[in-house]
This record gives sequence, structure tokens and C-alpha cells, in this order.
Amino acid sequence: MEPRPKSFYALTAFFVLFLIFLYGPTVTIGILSFQGPGGGLTFPMRGVSLHWFRDLFEQQAVGDIWGSFSRSLVLGLMVMVTTVVVSVMGGLAFRKRFVGSTVLFYLIITSLVIPSILISLGVGLIWSQSGLPVHWSSSGFGAQLTWTLPFGLLIMFAVFNRFDRSYEEAARDLGASPWQVIRHVVLPIIAPSLIGVALFGFTLSYDEFARTLLTSGSYNTLPLEIFGMTTNVTTPVLFALGTLTTLFSLLVIGVFLLVVWLLNHHRARQGSDAGKGMI
Repeated sequence: MEPRPKSFYALTAFFVLFLIFLYGPTVTIGILSFQGPGGGLTFPMRGVSLHWFRDLFEQQAVGDIWGSFSRSLVLGLMVMVTTVVVSVMGGLAFRKRFVGSTVLFYLIITSLVIPSILISLGVGLIWSQSGLPVHWSSSGFGAQLTWTLPFGLLIMFAVFNRFDRSYEEAARDLGASPWQVIRHVVLPIIAPSLIGVALFGFTLSYDEFARTLLTSGSYNTLPLEIFGMTTNVTTPVLFALGTLTTLFSLLVIGVFLLVVWLLNHHRARQGSDAGKGMI
């Protein structure tokens, strides 16, 4: 076995430092959330307990943690469903060139490079000047779609660029209608990608701050509530909240990965059964 070059160890050390920089704050918050009842927001820790997790589920003097969590959850699901549906429709539409398709594509991508706070300000002004109430479920919903839809569309563009149209042609030759082709051929094939788009849509919405700041109205989403609590809450209950929200995010990712695995497993079993039938 040939000895590794010195550059390998240098790059390994750099990668380890990058991981520490990336995940160190999250790990630190997780550790500090287990402070004892007399603990503070810094090291050294004063005992170890679950006191601040229990305190989190009690009535807080400042903020509406669980109300903001429910709003973020509902808003995330709304954005997720809309992103998936519109992304699939957009991906299907862009399979054929049409008048203005190039301009429309660049307009979609432009929303990714415009500062998020300007998007929030613009959407909030449009709603208020139109006499519509600024609310997280309307203006906040629209502002977040300007963030999630471009990602969903880019994923769908990549998926359909690799899509083998011979499957659709075979289905049409067998007498399938356009809707049956979409339902029974296209959607099952791109299902794992749709789950990826759904995960993108939900997670980007769940932790979005800037585009929701001026469009949520009188009711905060969870990121806005956490930001507001940083100016008033001076106990590790804030770290306990951060730990639970991180675990919730990991749980959501795990659920989506499990669904993808189940879909691939089901598809593999169907292919195996079809092969046995031919034998």
C-alpha cells in the first residue's frame, strides 16, 4: 500500500475543522440545554438535568412558543404541497420550448439572488397597499414560495432532462390517455424526486426568517419567535427549544428518507415479481 501524500492529511484536517465549525454550535446548544436549574447560557455547566426541557412545556412569561411552532408547521405543509404541485407542472411545461420560456426561466431564478429582506418588504407592501391583511398564511405564504419554488423547479428540470420518454410512448401505444400516462407512468418514476422537492419545500419554509419577517403580520412563526426570545429570555430554556427543533428537523428528514427507501423497496419487489412471472 502506497503511503498517502502530505496533502491528504492537510485536507483531512481542514475537513475536520470544517465539520467542527459547521456542527459545533448545534452541539454546544445541545449540551447547554441540559444545564442544572441554576445554570446559565454559558460554560461551565452548573449541574446536569432536564429542568429546562420541562420548563419549556410550561407557561412562558414571554412568547408563544407552541403557537408559533404550529403556525410554522402548517405553513411548511402548505408551502410543501404547493411547491411539489407547481414544480411538477412547471417541469412538464418546460419539456417543450414555448414563446417566452427563456425569459420566464430567468425570472424564476432571479428570485434566488434578490436579497430576502427586499422580497419580504415588497410582498408586505403589495398586501398592505392592496388593502389585504398581512398574515402568515397569505402574504407569508406567498413570500416563502418565492424561495422554495425555484429550487423545486430546478430539481424538476434536472429530472425531466434525464427522463426516458419511451415509457410514455409505450403507454400511449397501449391506449393510455394523457392523464393515465401522468398518473401511472410519469409520477411513479419521478416519485423519489418529488419527495426530495417536498423535503426542500418544507425545510426551507420551516426555518425561513427574512422572507417572513415583514409578511407574517401579528403572529410569529417559530424562527421569528426564537429571534424575539433572544432579547428577553436569558435562561437555557432557549437552548432546550433549539435542541427540540433540531431533533424535529432531523425527524422530518428521517421520515422522508424512510419513504424513499420504502418506494425503492416496493419498486424492487415489483421488478423481481415481474421477472419471476416471465420465467
